[in-house]
Amino acid sequence: MYDENELILEAKHVTRKFLASGNRTLTACNDISLKFYKGKTLGLVGESGCGKSTFMRFLVSLDKPTSGQIIYRGKDITELKGEELRQNRQNIQMVFQDPSSSFNPKMKVRDIICEPLLNFDRIKKSQVDTVAKEYLRMVELPEEFADRYPHNMSGGQRQRVAIARAIALEPEIIVMDEATCALDVSVQKTIIELIVGLQKKKDITIGFIAHDLGLIQSFAHEIAVMYLGNIVEVLPGEEIGSNAKHPYTKALLGAVFDLNMDFSKKIDSIDSEAPSPLDVPPGCPFQDRCDCREDICTKEHPVLTEIEKGHQVACHRYAR
Repeated sequence: MYDENELILEAKHVTRKFLASGNRTLTACNDISLKFYKGKTLGLVGESGCGKSTFMRFLVSLDKPTSGQIIYRGKDITELKGEELRQNRQNIQMVFQDPSSSFNPKMKVRDIICEPLLNFDRIKKSQVDTVAKEYLRMVELPEEFADRYPHNMSGGQRQRVAIARAIALEPEIIVMDEATCALDVSVQKTIIELIVGLQKKKDITIGFIAHDLGLIQSFAHEIAVMYLGNIVEVLPGEEIGSNAKHPYTKALLGAVFDLNMDFSKKIDSIDSEAPSPLDVPPGCPFQDRCDCREDICTKEHPVLTEIEKGHQVACHRYAR
């Protein structure tokens, strides 16, 4: 789908297991393999609790997988330690869902933006004011915001400051953990436009976590759909509405609200609840909620298989 020479980060067979009560095991991420390309956006979508955020935390070294590799520029970053790990953080930055929780409320905006630059000796203290104003302009905020505290700003403004802080180190990759879900719809649109503009200007690779398929399909170059810790489909972003194959992806699309939709038609929904991640059935994890279930679905776990160039599906109907 993309030039392999532009591949800058790849997750290979990443699995994360947690011990639970009763000597049970919770598999948050199960054998995940995904690729991130230079200047492109990979959207990761799925219901709450499916393992999206757990996976993305591996990319910024906030957690380590139980098994598997995450290769950045030819090096497995899950093995990094000490100063080498610290230095690598400059290459992959993160924008959190709630920026307020990642800000020191006693720090002014200028200090929030420039703290990473000072930590890595990129600038001198005498340059903080000038540099902070430069990045505020970059995220379309007034320069005088440099003197404000986070609590004196709206949610959208705080998220712009978080983006400014993330791009300050000129990283190759930015991970965004549902960075717009807490914002008004009108504000979401402007934030997405800002992100897309910065990506084009700086050639940034973006991993964007979302549960809103309607939002992510508007700007993601590639979309990976996750269910109970498993990737069930990967396809180009522009094809999600017309060429989705997996029953779960289709169910997510059916739940997208659109003012232009035909309200005379019945809205399809998944009747049952997802099973507990501590009690995932053998075989296909989606079997209990799928109208297309066959005998093989209860016995064998489907393998993510390429059915078209750039399009992979984990469903027994497409593995034949």
